[in-house]
Amino acid sequence: MSSATQRSVKMVAQEFTVDLDKPLVFQVGHLGEAYEKWVHQPIVSREGPRFFESDFMESLTRTVWWAIPTIWLPVVCYSVSKSVRMGHTLPEIVLMVAGGILIWTLLEYTLHRFLFHIKTTSYWGNTIHYLLHGCHHKHPMDGLRLVFPPSATAILLVPFWNMVRLFATASTTPALFGGGLLGYVMYDCTHYYLHHGQPSNDVPKNLKKYHMNHHFRVQDKGFGITSSLWDRVFGTLPPSKEVGTPPPSKMAKKM
Repeated sequence: MSSATQRSVKMVAQEFTVDLDKPLVFQVGHLGEAYEKWVHQPIVSREGPRFFESDFMESLTRTVWWAIPTIWLPVVCYSVSKSVRMGHTLPEIVLMVAGGILIWTLLEYTLHRFLFHIKTTSYWGNTIHYLLHGCHHKHPMDGLRLVFPPSATAILLVPFWNMVRLFATASTTPALFGGGLLGYVMYDCTHYYLHHGQPSNDVPKNLKKYHMNHHFRVQDKGFGITSSLWDRVFGTLPPSKEVGTPPPSKMAKKM
């Protein structure tokens, strides 16, 4: 099925029809209980849908991948340097940054499993879920919606900073925070690469298969992006025999 045909497809659920040629965000809530099935029937196309009628609101939903390291790596360096200026040695800094990255990987897993894959049926529940993560499962190859908008990240960094302060000292908080933010940058860049890169080495190649498996075969398992560590710890590792991605042509036919 061509991308032009895909855009004109209308998905019927109950008595409501989602028109893919119109902005989607305020439509999907009307799907009710049918939303869960609809959002997990991916449309494999590099051209993403329109979300809002407003051009300004629409622009806030689109982010190029390289904006993430460009904006946040300087913040990482500044945060880590604060702990350095407070007297910590290089080995201590390395341990704190590594600890921050580890904290992020657990947060990444937890958010993906329990928030991004929450079951919703209400109008606003469906709408918010679609904005958070449902749109990514519906249009997994939309290159401008694979990373988190910086404006939203800036808001979420406030509770993250306060969370780190709860168990860290004044001098270790900046480096732990910087490590967590570095983990996020690695996550978003890795996520983009897994969808659009063509890895040749075994490690990234297997990680890509692992993530594509989550999208196209076993969507209730495989919640790790940068690592399968927490999937192994918490028993959400998908069966290895199911790893793989159906060809885009087959996915298009399913739509």
